[in-house]
Amino acid sequence: MSGFWLQHQASLVVFLAVILLIILGNLLTIRRMERYPAPPHQPFLSVLIPARNEEANIGDCLRSLLAQEYPSYEVLVLDDHSTDRTPEIIRSLAAGEERLKLLSGAPLPPDWLGKHWACHQLAQAAQGELLLFTDADTRHHPYTLRDAVAALLAEGADMLTAFPREEIHSWAEVLVVPGFYWSLFSFMPLFLAHHLRWPQLSTAIGQFMLFRRSAFQQIGGYAAIRQQVTDDVALARRIKAAGLRWRLVDGTGRVRCRMYRNVSEVYEGFSKNLFAVFDYRIISFVFVWLWLPLLFWEPFVVLALVLAGAPLSGLSLALALMAIAESLVVWGIPYYRLGFPLGAVLAYPASIMLMAFLAGRSLVLALNGHSTWKGRRLIRPRIRWI
Repeated sequence: MSGFWLQHQASLVVFLAVILLIILGNLLTIRRMERYPAPPHQPFLSVLIPARNEEANIGDCLRSLLAQEYPSYEVLVLDDHSTDRTPEIIRSLAAGEERLKLLSGAPLPPDWLGKHWACHQLAQAAQGELLLFTDADTRHHPYTLRDAVAALLAEGADMLTAFPREEIHSWAEVLVVPGFYWSLFSFMPLFLAHHLRWPQLSTAIGQFMLFRRSAFQQIGGYAAIRQQVTDDVALARRIKAAGLRWRLVDGTGRVRCRMYRNVSEVYEGFSKNLFAVFDYRIISFVFVWLWLPLLFWEPFVVLALVLAGAPLSGLSLALALMAIAESLVVWGIPYYRLGFPLGAVLAYPASIMLMAFLAGRSLVLALNGHSTWKGRRLIRPRIRWI
């Protein structure tokens, strides 16, 4: 039994070492958006923003976009049946500003998700050769458009997505939001993903997705994914499946975002998304969310048993301490690179447990057909075992 136990502990140490290798590879692969050379030309670009009850965000977002150092662009905002002051704020900013246009959303068809229908209408109204989908809760550096276009053209990409700098304030944000980005940084080997056509080896960040219009139309746009909750991931996978070029860059120096503002938004948002990212496949989803808590909590359990006087070997203690040290490194590097407070790294055991709880809730809501977002019931997904 002791031999099996030690082999099991050693396997955790090896698995963490593999994660570390992926992280180090990603550090070398992910370029900062502002590090690309100036673009040889600057195509007309449409910035597209769906807005539903965004009065707290939309003003600052639009002011940052209207201050861009880019010669040829438009900003289209679709008011998705807001019940607050969102359209008022947009109209006041659009007065005398030719680049900013307000669209009123058409009634939601029964077979569409709300945001997807809004983005579809925006894409139809856009005039740009390039289409940038961004969210109302983002803020943009004056060189965001210039540098994003530079990155897209330099990479020869058909779709460019970027990590934003996420602002986190409440305890729920601190525990969950960095963990989501940590998982992307740790389990998506970009040095392979950028060169392999496998659609599952791709992702996107919904707060910043830049497309060549021709590529967006080739994959069918939002009409092709009208019922898929994680639109960003679904679009990236369609780009890869079509043999088009997808790239992920570091946009933390150019785009800021506060994804959620309180506990209830964190609770609802991640409950909506976590199971969807796995294409509603039960076995792989349950395996991952049982494995990750085991990976990061077992070394602490071993340490506690040793301190309590359990007859465990010195090698068992050494492996547990090694796993904890590795865990601090594999959480610390992405947090540092993406601008999260390093003190939050120490809370990684709590982060993984809270994320596992939200994953379980995401599974239950999907099975019951009770997932919601911004006051709308989501379409019941097709659940798969494998």
